Amino acid sequence: MTQDHTTAPDAAPASPAPWRPARTVAVILAGGTGTRLGLGIPKQLLKIAGKPIIEHTLAVFEAAPEIDEIIVLMATGHVDDARRIVADAGFRKVTKVIEGGETRNDTTRIALDAVGEGDVNILFHDAVRPLVSARIVRECVNALWTYSAVDVAIPSADTIIQVDADDCITDIPVRSRLRRGQTPQAFRSGTIREAYRRAEGDPDFAATDDCGVVLRYLPGTPIKVIDGSDENIKVTHPVDVHLADKLFQLAAAQAPRLTDHRSYAEELTGRTIVVFGGSYGIGHDLAELARGYGAQVFPFSRSTTGTHVERAEDVAAALKTAFEATGRIDHVVVTAGILEKGALAEMDSETMDRLLHVNFVGPVTIARQSLPYLQQTKGQLLLYTSSSYTRGRARYALYSATKAALVNLTQALADEWAEFGVRVNCVNPERTATPMRTRAFGEEPEHTLLSSEAVAQASLDVLISDLTGQVVDVRRSPGEQVAAVPAQPGPHRSELSADA
Repeated sequence: MTQDHTTAPDAAPASPAPWRPARTVAVILAGGTGTRLGLGIPKQLLKIAGKPIIEHTLAVFEAAPEIDEIIVLMATGHVDDARRIVADAGFRKVTKVIEGGETRNDTTRIALDAVGEGDVNILFHDAVRPLVSARIVRECVNALWTYSAVDVAIPSADTIIQVDADDCITDIPVRSRLRRGQTPQAFRSGTIREAYRRAEGDPDFAATDDCGVVLRYLPGTPIKVIDGSDENIKVTHPVDVHLADKLFQLAAAQAPRLTDHRSYAEELTGRTIVVFGGSYGIGHDLAELARGYGAQVFPFSRSTTGTHVERAEDVAAALKTAFEATGRIDHVVVTAGILEKGALAEMDSETMDRLLHVNFVGPVTIARQSLPYLQQTKGQLLLYTSSSYTRGRARYALYSATKAALVNLTQALADEWAEFGVRVNCVNPERTATPMRTRAFGEEPEHTLLSSEAVAQASLDVLISDLTGQVVDVRRSPGEQVAAVPAQPGPHRSELSADA
């Protein structure tokens, strides 16, 4: 796709003036109406991972140090919706939210008018590509120091065929030279303006993307192609919604990790964390880790404080204790859970009730009781699921079912509580060495289990992040060794969180 700029053999090499843009502007193209998704709202307003798609997209450019300004071209009739999203999210770089045009040609012209005159870097990006990476944005801007037009693309994994009007193959291009285009597309302002100026004289002009306009009307202009990513998908069809949601889930596993003790201390000193199920395992390790960084931590459990998570009065008393002691509650963590093995048909009513109440009614009760406190601090509720939530497991069907329910609860509450500024996430550890797991499954090879300390650290990273609505996978690092964890004495129940 990159063209070679050729000159006559005896021509002197060109010496253009150095490119010195006044600023770099990201233009977010949000004119789609969502007809292919069958929605009553534009697809860019559809919520994924707790936020509208366009908010995820804007957040990437807001955070990019290479971007100075953001302009949003919104679908007709929905400008106010976009403005509310910008205001609520506090995006400081967004200077204009205006209506786009009826066609792609019109929209680009409106965007160029909105950018104004002068030498400017311009990046055009689809609002419904919310998983664009900071790396792609950076490389696009950097490439504009050398090239006046830049595209983003990935190799085609599929063989591309060309067909005629009867859907018969006429050609099979060499796949190694083919790419699938993405956005952003980046330009020096003078280049894209000149391409559109020339296009105005063509009665057959109809743009599908802006690099195509440069390719057609400014032949000989090199268009640099940088590597996109498989994750940078465009949400166009119903299946894309589910794919994007899963990709956000995978991305969440990379919750930002701070570099040193001092950084964690700066984040956590003065915060109040309430841990339900904080006696052993992950809950205990998280409490100890957070205390070491200066947080005020209040662990509650059935065994140490007599707190039953399924009892509203017990939960209320625990939260009141923490609030009265510190005047705030920033984070509520629910690691409490029990795992009882056995065929459902053979399980007695008392065991079933205990499983359902501790594993699901408990987190629901804690969520309801915690909201008033978390609203005050714009805090976070953190729940725990298990890999069994993706597919129910024989002989612990109710455990699997309650863990799947917690995932849905996380996503639903993240949506409901977004207006309050309260975040909700769910940690999904792989098989973890905890007393509960040892009691249920016996001794297992050490190298196959994740340490509870590692899950606690990842949980802390999620608490101090801006994530919401995410299921955060925590996986064992290659070569990590953990010690076997002895089962705690007592009945076959535990207030511990463990993947099973």
